[in-house]
Amino acid sequence: MKTELIDLLREKSFQFTDAPTFKLASGKMSRFYVNCKPTTLHPRGMFLCGHLIFEALRGLDISGVGGLTFGADPLAMAAAFVSELEKSPLKAFSIRKTQKDHGIVKWIEGDMAPGERVAIVEDVVTTGGSTLKAVDRARAEGLEVVRVVALIDRQEDGGMERIREKAGDAAAIIALDELLPPGRAL
Repeated sequence: MKTELIDLLREKSFQFTDAPTFKLASGKMSRFYVNCKPTTLHPRGMFLCGHLIFEALRGLDISGVGGLTFGADPLAMAAAFVSELEKSPLKAFSIRKTQKDHGIVKWIEGDMAPGERVAIVEDVVTTGGSTLKAVDRARAEGLEVVRVVALIDRQEDGGMERIREKAGDAAAIIALDELLPPGRAL
């Protein structure tokens, strides 16, 4: 499944150049551009991501999977769907970028309660800032973050290391260098 997902990501979500021409959210310029949404919202991509993320969470004592909207949403929903098929149900949840200011003011949407153990998912990790924001907000809502799973580690700016320092257990399904064609290097 991983090989098939890498091929789909190469086709739909990954671009690279010899010179740094892509501006990242941090403002830094990069030779690599990854927009996972064309893959994670594709039926086959959702199927593959859901299975691979569920496998990365299998055996953990958790009740939910989610992350910062919008990048994490299709991943969390796909993993939750697969978890039901595997008779090991996980609830999906979404963490807002801005706090809801009406009704019940909260960061998280979904059927989660304080004290539940969860996994945070992320589509792409560069600096780790968005992922750490999701971890902080989940903890602020009383959730216990057990593991962080990134679909892609860009292998730049120490993002996965920062996440491990703050959140503990963290892993990536795919490293950026796995997306490069044979003979190309970071």
